[in-house]
Amino acid sequence: FAGVITVINLRGIRATLTANLFMMIAMTGVILAFMVLAFRWLLAGQGWAGALSARPFYDPAQFDWGAIGAGTSLAALTYGGFDGITTLSEDVKNPRRTVPLATVFVCLFTGVFGGLQVYLAQQVWPDYSRFSNLETAFMDVTRVVGGAALFGAMAAILIIANIGAGLSAQAGVSRLLFGMGRDRVLPSRLFAYLDPKRNTPTYNILLVGLFAFIGSVLLDYEKAAELINFGAFLAFMGVNASVVRHFYFGPARASRRIVADVLLPALGFLFCLGIWLYLPVHAKVAGALWFAAGLVWDGVKTRGF
Repeated sequence: FAGVITVINLRGIRATLTANLFMMIAMTGVILAFMVLAFRWLLAGQGWAGALSARPFYDPAQFDWGAIGAGTSLAALTYGGFDGITTLSEDVKNPRRTVPLATVFVCLFTGVFGGLQVYLAQQVWPDYSRFSNLETAFMDVTRVVGGAALFGAMAAILIIANIGAGLSAQAGVSRLLFGMGRDRVLPSRLFAYLDPKRNTPTYNILLVGLFAFIGSVLLDYEKAAELINFGAFLAFMGVNASVVRHFYFGPARASRRIVADVLLPALGFLFCLGIWLYLPVHAKVAGALWFAAGLVWDGVKTRGF
């Protein structure tokens, strides 16, 4: 996967977006088929009480805040990458309008579409302890509601989804590294290089592809997700804190607003902090070491900040 993704991204942003469009169409078709078949299966077996229930959201017998926090910190990876859209601002027309709309739409689409899938799966198979393997749990649910045909189609789009997600992530990260290289936060000779023909940050794409391959060999999904979320939620907390600093205490304080410039970003900061605190200890230790290395590098670059 890492090799295929790297080759497509090296061909330029147009090839990346075209490949993602076709993958999205294929994935949407199969997921819609699952949702229709699951809803039909629930109606046939349990009636409207099975199709429409609050139990997947709140079960007094099993509800636990610790489990909710730990699960949320892992499930949040589903949203990881929505902010990566902003790294493509230089490759799209009218980015001031297009990029914010795309970012919000991705969050909205993922929340509604993904939430419905998990809700239906929970209703079809409520006892998670009966799955033979939690990593293939959703596949087991698709076999129940759609038989071998839906099971095979879901297996195929999982492969497609991995390529599509990898394409987006690699495109975003390579351009983020390019921006850091261009600003001389990282060595510009390596990170700020652009292919003169395709206008792609070739060295960054190759570097990200190499790290993706190494990570796929050394880490399982859960450990990789935990490490990613350490940095992601730390960054999200930083973004919310910077809004308060810039718009309420900084250069834009002349037009400051309590709700928009303090209350909402403060709530965003606290929400991300709550999820971040539930990450396991090993993720915090590894993330803290990497963060410390970044601080040391920043200190050297700025000659003592």
